[in-house]
Amino acid sequence: MNIVVLDGFTLNPGDLSWEELKALGICEIFDRTPPGEVLRRSADADALLTNKTELTRAHLQSLPKLKYIGVLATGTNCVDRAAARGRNIPVTNVPTYGTKAVAQVTLALLLELAQNVGYHAQTVRDGRWARNADWCYWDRPLIELDGLTLGIIGLGRIGQAVGRLATAFGMKVLAHDLVVPPGSSDFQLVARETVFRKSDVLSLHCPLTPETQHLINATSLSWMQPTALLINTSRGPLVEEPALAEALNSGRIAGAGLDVLAMEPPRPDNPLLSAKNCIITPHIAWATRAARARLMAIAVANVRAFLAGIPQNVVN
Repeated sequence: MNIVVLDGFTLNPGDLSWEELKALGICEIFDRTPPGEVLRRSADADALLTNKTELTRAHLQSLPKLKYIGVLATGTNCVDRAAARGRNIPVTNVPTYGTKAVAQVTLALLLELAQNVGYHAQTVRDGRWARNADWCYWDRPLIELDGLTLGIIGLGRIGQAVGRLATAFGMKVLAHDLVVPPGSSDFQLVARETVFRKSDVLSLHCPLTPETQHLINATSLSWMQPTALLINTSRGPLVEEPALAEALNSGRIAGAGLDVLAMEPPRPDNPLLSAKNCIITPHIAWATRAARARLMAIAVANVRAFLAGIPQNVVN
């Protein structure tokens, strides 16, 4: 079996091993694949693995040998799944590897907004404490989480994990999900608008669908309290970015912590890059070594299951 990995660098920048995948066939691994190189590199592939490199209908129609597509992530919008289904090519994903890592970064963003640890540490490095007239100082409000309300939109595995962590900090948890998931009985389920209106912190953990795209917009932002914080470690297009930038700059809400943007990498003129009290990290919530090792193991298991005639984690 000829296996081609189109963009393996973010999964494995050198601290993991591809050996288990290589044991399954002839394996060629590329760190990155420009759009113009997809067909040339995939021409002899029986199996393609991709993280963010797009596989369009035109690509699939031009790859007659292709029998399998494995996405090295949970989201699969980089693949035309309908076109793959039309050719009886299974598309698989890795659904559960990053729950703990993403929940951890969600709380890290919240704690930075609440305590401004990174900011104040930088002022110390800049020599300000050594020059200070008092034994301590702070420039920004320091927020105690105990007793505040965390609102969660999307109560799947990650949403529930975030809720449990927030409870450990003494926060009250409200949640909204279109489907009541198993294990959600620990949290109070309410209408979506209620979550916006009553939350001191709103955290997004829902999938990107036509219904959730631009879930955060001028109208929903107007429902939020002026002291509220927004966290997004889910999907960038859940947020209408100009509307959020305007809300931050005008003081309509107090701050935002984002690990995802609508376009990644962002354009230099993205308004959130210069918005007031907006912390942005470069889509790293998934990327602990432990999470990437789980992703690698499941991705290899997906290929192995396909070869055994019992494909798993098929999304089309």
